[in-house]
Amino acid sequence: MTLPLLTRKPHRDALAQALVGDLRLPLARVHEFCGPARRTLALIVARGMQGPVFWIASHWQGDRLLGDGVQSYVDPGRITFVHPKRTEDILWATEECLRAGCVPLVVAELHDPPPLTPVRRLHLAAEQGGKQGRLLPLGLLLTPGDGGAQGVETRWHLSPRHQPGAPGWMLQRRRARMAPPAAWALDWTDGAPRLSAGV
Repeated sequence: MTLPLLTRKPHRDALAQALVGDLRLPLARVHEFCGPARRTLALIVARGMQGPVFWIASHWQGDRLLGDGVQSYVDPGRITFVHPKRTEDILWATEECLRAGCVPLVVAELHDPPPLTPVRRLHLAAEQGGKQGRLLPLGLLLTPGDGGAQGVETRWHLSPRHQPGAPGWMLQRRRARMAPPAAWALDWTDGAPRLSAGV
């Protein structure tokens, strides 16, 4: 009888959504995007997925996404905007969307990084939605500055590094459970995002 060797690797490969290149985001989990270009990174993820996107932000937020700016990344008709009147309802709406298991991507724009307990609730809701629904949902928390949400699966920072006539960014993986911090140059070439060598 052959017994499997003990390793630190998971026994099954977790399903994941492509971010850019070989970078992946585990599904049925919540990830944090921070930095000045965090919305761009969320739109890049939406570009690589099919189906509707729920984008949740406070109703008093002045700088909202516009269709003309979104259409180079994703069809604006795929995005459903949800604007709760209270700050605490942003996390509640995100949790409910993830738990439903019928929306592949849920994006929540937050004014401050949430504490550990709400993030754990979001993870549980995403896992429950994956069991009850037809798909494994992906949750993205967009936080200002350098982020800092506790308990997220991964934390990514995107900042602009545009050149004349050539859009570009610096992508940093600042936290991940199964990978070390790293940085890459991200370019937009032939209508698609592309990673350059590590920085």
